[in-house]
Amino acid sequence: MANDLEIKRKLFQFCNHFIDTRLQTIQKQIEELQFSLLSETKSSAGDKHETGRAMLQLEREKAGNQLAEIQKQKQILKRINPDTKSQNIALGSIVYTTKSNYFIGISAGELVVENDKFYAISPATPIAQLLLSKAKGDSVNFRDTNIYISKIL
Repeated sequence: MANDLEIKRKLFQFCNHFIDTRLQTIQKQIEELQFSLLSETKSSAGDKHETGRAMLQLEREKAGNQLAEIQKQKQILKRINPDTKSQNIALGSIVYTTKSNYFIGISAGELVVENDKFYAISPATPIAQLLLSKAKGDSVNFRDTNIYISKIL
């Protein structure tokens, strides 16, 4: 059985891996779009060519926005020290509740460590907004459900 800090480190590592994988995917997509833009040759149907270029530009812009979001998430993870514990819920906290267990960092979905299920959530999510600054023994009301905080790492 892993101790509390090991669980926190594993969740932190998973979130870092999640972001790195997304970053690589987006960077590859941007490279492919860049290549497509450069290799697009002027065809005899000028309007068709311009439409194709415009679509590629839009895709590249969308990928650029996704890249910026991923870089923001990487910055959030850099602010987390997985070797610390706190009395109150903050960025980097693991929160055990009567409803679910949460890792407050980035939105990375459901994670399983030592047969326990955790949800990696951003501090901006509605549930995280309710939990932030709360302490063990506090309760919050989320979607007409009373949620008791049983443990904070």
